[in-house]
Amino acid sequence: MKSLLEIGTEVRELATRARARKLKPEEYLGATFSISNLGMFGIEEFTAVINPPEGAILAVGAMAPKPVARDGEIKIRQMMRVTMSCDHRVIDGAVGAQFLQTFKQILENPLYLFIG
Repeated sequence: MKSLLEIGTEVRELATRARARKLKPEEYLGATFSISNLGMFGIEEFTAVINPPEGAILAVGAMAPKPVARDGEIKIRQMMRVTMSCDHRVIDGAVGAQFLQTFKQILENPLYLFIG
C-alpha cells in the first residue's frame, strides 16, 4: 500500500506531465473513477459528466466564504460544493451517497486519513 506522501508525490508528477501533454495512454486509460476540479477557475458548483467506461466522477467546486449556522449563530465559513455523478448500472445511489459522506468526513477531519 502506498503512503499518503507517495500518493501526493505521484499525483504531482502526473499532473506536471499532463499539463505538458506528456502522459502515456496507459497512465490515463482504464480508470473507473475521475475527479473534475473546476474550483480552480472559481466555479462553485457544476455537474460532471461520466467518462465511459468509468463508473463515477466527482465534481469539485471552489471554496468560498458563506454564512452558515453554527451553535445557534450565523458564522462565515469557507464552504465547498462537491457533487458526484454515478452510472447506476455500476454504482448504486446509496453507495455513492455513503462515499460522499466519508469524503465529507475526511475533508472536515483530515486526521481520519491516518486512522486505521
